[in-house]
Amino acid sequence: MKEETNLWFHYAIDFHSAQSAKYLGNSQVQGEYLLPKTNGKVPLAILVHGMGDRSVIPCKLIARTLAKQGIASFILYLIFHTIRVPQHIKEKYPRLTPDEWFESYRVSVTDVRQVADWAVSRPEIDTDKISVAGISFGGFISSIAMALDPRLKSGIFIVSGGNSDKITKHSLLLRRQYKLEETEFQDAQERYARYLNEVSKKGFENVEAVKNSYLTDPMTFAGYIRNRPLLMLNALWDEMIPRTATLDLWKAYGEPPITWYPATHASIWLWYPLMGRKISNFLESHLKRIGG
Repeated sequence: MKEETNLWFHYAIDFHSAQSAKYLGNSQVQGEYLLPKTNGKVPLAILVHGMGDRSVIPCKLIARTLAKQGIASFILYLIFHTIRVPQHIKEKYPRLTPDEWFESYRVSVTDVRQVADWAVSRPEIDTDKISVAGISFGGFISSIAMALDPRLKSGIFIVSGGNSDKITKHSLLLRRQYKLEETEFQDAQERYARYLNEVSKKGFENVEAVKNSYLTDPMTFAGYIRNRPLLMLNALWDEMIPRTATLDLWKAYGEPPITWYPATHASIWLWYPLMGRKISNFLESHLKRIGG
């Protein structure tokens, strides 16, 4: 146990990763577990941070807010966190190869699902009430994991979006790295749209993905969680995730509740007093609908 307060128990949790990793190395899955002091079984929110260690801080804020509402949290430390990332990846990040990027998604989605496996083994957790919340890169991971794992009943996606080519082309921080001319970009968008259409008819597992990036894009999986309980929180002046990419994903999700804060990708957390209430209210409303 790391800490005990009047409101919760705070534990450090780790277990071996089920996903073999050729490029990123096999490592222990690590996280923090906040268990509120309450009677009976409790809901669980799996919190997934973005790139960089500092993005764990908002997860800790969310976990404490939810603990006060009687909701447990598992803060998952992703493969890119400094406590897990191999030295050779740390030295070259963010200039990773496509295979290394693909593996980071695969490992991270598997990690989220392993937390759900762990939750099922815990007698204090109501396993019908597991949610996932992700920030930025963690939002991509959370969205894909929720689509693949029906145990994740609701999702909260913060400063996230979809359509990876559009993100890279229009992002103020990434577009200088984008190599496609406008005509090539439009062709790529048309190819991806055809792929998404085939996925909607046959399922992603029955359609060949000509690019690995198709399988790391939340847009590919959006139909699997369309019209399920979702909440999106985004920044009006997000310099990383362009508004057009967020709106693409929002429409693919079936236009769930979305709030835009007058902020940038990082400064959105200045609005946390409002965001925290919205997150806890969303989860409480969802829990009531499923009998809690």
